[in-house]
Amino acid sequence: MASRLSPELEEELVAVTEAGLYQSREAFLTDAVNTFLAARPDLKEEIACRLYEKGVFSIGRAAEWAGLSIEDIKESLYRKGIARPTSDLEETEAMVRKSLELAGRSAL
Repeated sequence: MASRLSPELEEELVAVTEAGLYQSREAFLTDAVNTFLAARPDLKEEIACRLYEKGVFSIGRAAEWAGLSIEDIKESLYRKGIARPTSDLEETEAMVRKSLELAGRSAL
């Protein structure tokens, strides 16, 4: 997806890297987005739900990325009317692996 930025914003992004504040435009934009999302967890939840809906995130990854529990992200998906498969072996296996990892145990 090509995006068009205003000439002023383009110049500001160039100035950030020219001033040596960031190594690249992408590094600056990543930091700016992360700072913004830290201040707006509601948007982070919304984005995680949309990325799950598009198939970019698993349910576990969406929950982790949004800083929510699996049950909370499921509730959020339900409220937004985003359907979830009733049985997803890959999703279940990923949740088991994550649970074992958090418990300090390895998967069989």
